[in-house]
Amino acid sequence: MTRSARWLLAWVLASVSLVAGCGGSATGTGGASGREAAPGFPVTMTNCGMKTTYLRPPRRAVSLNQHATEVMLALGLQKSMVATGYLDDEILPEYRAAYDSIKVMSKEYPSFETLLAAEPDFVYGGFASTFDAKEGRGRDALAKAGINSYLNVEGCASGPVTVDTMDTEIRNIAKIFDVPERAEERIAGLHRTLDAVRAEIAGVAPVRVFVYDSGDRTAFTAGGAGIGNEIIRRAGGVNLFADLDKTFGDVSFEQVADRAPEVIVIYDYGDRPVAEKKRFLLNNPALKDVPAIRNRRFAVLPLSSTVLGVRVPSAVESLARQLHPDRFR
Repeated sequence: MTRSARWLLAWVLASVSLVAGCGGSATGTGGASGREAAPGFPVTMTNCGMKTTYLRPPRRAVSLNQHATEVMLALGLQKSMVATGYLDDEILPEYRAAYDSIKVMSKEYPSFETLLAAEPDFVYGGFASTFDAKEGRGRDALAKAGINSYLNVEGCASGPVTVDTMDTEIRNIAKIFDVPERAEERIAGLHRTLDAVRAEIAGVAPVRVFVYDSGDRTAFTAGGAGIGNEIIRRAGGVNLFADLDKTFGDVSFEQVADRAPEVIVIYDYGDRPVAEKKRFLLNNPALKDVPAIRNRRFAVLPLSSTVLGVRVPSAVESLARQLHPDRFR
């Protein structure tokens, strides 16, 4: 019997066992082959509505989406990872060597079969789309296959996502893998960057900012519910669509014009270059009287820096330098 065949058989048996023994419960066992907990375990965590009990740290983890991958690498967990997938950007230089030691299973999201073939005991997803049930990757389906999962909390946040949320995300992953001291060391370093930026821009007048992610007929922008709003605030700006109670949402270009942003922050990713986005905005008749357009004031952030992960402080610093360059000479 081939390895894949053995794995598929194990998946079927695990599915039957979980349904029979747990009544369809999503609670997992950390990929344990037995029921005995490792020292310091069990650890029970409720994440985005799913309660999971880990009997030991995952040993065959898969990360999907860049910010999830970089959280794991920042915690030095590459030896516990069997595969990764779906980058939006170049991996951070300080994590490149660790990243290169891990198999890349797919350019974007893998099929359920490809994911199963990696024989993971844990899948960490950055966006809710990671666990798309219609594509077969739902968290319930993974649980039935004996695979635990964790969704970045920005994907299910019920309130504003802040730096405190970033700290919680890092601590949660560290707790699952039993490396809490690494989390505290990493968080301390991230806060040093934030503290330095706060000192540099103390007393500045906040700049009115509109985020342009994408869109031609309407503008897809950052609302007030995501970490993007916190990045703008900490960088000395005001998100003009903070009243949009979503992480991202669509607004009309007429609404953008009415709110008169002083700076337009472009999120850089995908196949549409920043230069093309700038041309579109500069040539949009609805925006011709907007101060940011008249003065050609743009800032740029890579998408990978604008979602909840270890890049948040560097995104704050980068944006602050672009909004208030006189403070960083």
